[in-house]
This record gives sequence, structure tokens and C-alpha cells, in this order.
Amino acid sequence: MSNGSQRRNRRRQSAKRYKIRYDRIVAAALVLVVLIVILTSCVKSCSKDDKKSDSSDTSTTGTTAAQSSIVDNLDTSKQTDSLLISSIEDMKTTSSDFVVESHSRDDVYTGNLILVNADHEYKFKEGDTEPLTLYNNRSNEYYNVCDYVVKLDKETLASLDNWMKGFYEAKKNTDLTVIGGYRTLEEQNDKYNNGNSGFKGGCSDYHTARTFDLGIFPKDGSSSGYYSPRGDYAWLDENAAEYGFIVRFPDGKEEITGEHPRTQTYRYVGKPHAVYMKQNGLCLEEYIEKLKSYTNTAPLEITSGQSYYQVYYVSASAEGNTDVPVPQNKTFTVSGNNSDGFIVTVSLN
Repeated sequence: MSNGSQRRNRRRQSAKRYKIRYDRIVAAALVLVVLIVILTSCVKSCSKDDKKSDSSDTSTTGTTAAQSSIVDNLDTSKQTDSLLISSIEDMKTTSSDFVVESHSRDDVYTGNLILVNADHEYKFKEGDTEPLTLYNNRSNEYYNVCDYVVKLDKETLASLDNWMKGFYEAKKNTDLTVIGGYRTLEEQNDKYNNGNSGFKGGCSDYHTARTFDLGIFPKDGSSSGYYSPRGDYAWLDENAAEYGFIVRFPDGKEEITGEHPRTQTYRYVGKPHAVYMKQNGLCLEEYIEKLKSYTNTAPLEITSGQSYYQVYYVSASAEGNTDVPVPQNKTFTVSGNNSDGFIVTVSLN
């Protein structure tokens, strides 16, 4: 073969080789293009899913955030108070809820809220009290009695037992002694004539059998004398109202009660009344007078813990019986004020 032919053949072979390599490059490029298209498609798809996911997450997060905001900002006590207030409103009596109960003039002189002092003599009406001796009628021995004859009204005694039990459970103390209670007309006159009382017979709160004195007499024979709310004994005064008791002659009320302050003398009036008097710094005289401004359609409302009450006054007729409006479907009590009317206490629970 000539040199010319060889050169031509080489050119052809070289061209052929170059052509083959170009084809491979083109093929590779096509493969890359396909891969790019696939990848782009995947990226777009993922992007859409991410957006959907983000959108969904945002929506969920937004909802959760709103819920969290409500929960986080929720004042449980306020919500509970709101529910309680709504419940109380539903329980309150309206003008159509009352019926009439007839009470005699003598009923004015009986009940837990009768006021006895120098201006309002006790009438000793039969059935007002049921005096029982503490020594053999008390339900526990968490407190002591000075003798075998001290008496208190049955309801007062039951509340006293609970009060003393509460004190013992709180302080593990049994040093308290009841040293005075119910007094007859003769007994009070003796004290008055002997200079041991400023109230003559008939004008003493002890006639009600709802008033008594406390003393502190530890079992070691020592004595602190009359009770005063100091140290562990402060518990009694702090919690007296929850058991229906008030300090009968509180400090600063001498001109109203007609008696010097006495921390040892307690009077039973019932829980709602005791709570309200303590909360508002009232003595019994002030409270009885204040109640005269409340009626069955505009009663005084009292809250004690989870217990709710309405209290109102009804003026007694000058003669004959008095028609006292009382609720049809609620528990209630009617007490005279020992003067000119009746006090109705309604339990809304």
C-alpha cells in the first residue's frame, strides 16, 4: 500500500474514532439531561410536599397556638367563680318563689338572733331554748366544764362540741373550760345586786342559753384565768364564726353593747350571721339593726366558703299574727329579733 493510501486510511480511522467518541459524549449528555429532568421533577415535587407540610404545620401550629393561648390565659379560679356565680344566680329566690308563713307576736321573742341587752329584756318564752347540762350531754371531752349544772341551748351545745373538737384536732389542747352559761332571772338578779354584773335580771344575754364564758385551766393545776386569743388559743377566735359563734362584747363597741370588752364571752348566732359580723366588724346590736334594711326581694347575701345564704327582715304586725314570706323550695329558718320583727335566713345550697 502506498504512503498516500495509508495516510488516507489513517484519516478515516481517526475520523471514525472521533465520531465514536462524539456519539458517546452526546449519549452521556442525553443521560445527564434525563437525570437533571428527573431530579428537577423530584425537587419540585418535594418542594410542593414541603409547602403542603409547612402549610399543614402552620395551620396546626396556628390552631395549637390559639388553644394554648386560651389555656395559658385561663384563670381557673375566675372560671370557677364564674360558674359558681351563675349557679348562685340560678338558686336565688324570686318574688314568685315565696309563700306566706304566719307567726304570732310571741315568736318575735324567740330564736338564735334575739337581741338581749339593757334596752331589750328577755321574755323567757316557752320553747325558745332547750337548755342541757354540758357535763353529761357534751359529745366529747376535748374541753371541760366548771361544774355539773352549767347549761346551754341544745343547738349551741352541739356547735360548741364541734368547735372544741376542731381546736383539739388543730392544737392537741384540752385546757379550755366552760365557766358560765344559762342564767335564770333569779341568778342574774343576784349577780346584779352583788355587783358582779352590770345587767339586771331580764337584761342579760346569758338568759338565752346561747351565751357562755371560757377559761383556760391546764391539767397541771395552773390557770390563765379567762380565755384570751393568744398563742394556740388564737385558733378559737379565728375560727369561731365558722361554727356560728361571735364575741358578744367586742373591743371598741362598749357604747353600743353597754358592756366593757370581754374576749371570753361568746354567743351563738349561726354560721352565716357570725361570718358576716366578723367580716364586717359588727357587734350583734349593729347587725340586727342593719338587717332591717333588707327585704325578701332585696336580701342581704352572705357567702361562707361554698355555702350561700340570703337574709332579710320582716316587720312584725303591731297586733295579731304576721305573714312572713318564706321560700317554697329552700331550707330556711325564722328568728325573732326580740323587738319588732323577724329575720329569715335562707340556705341557697
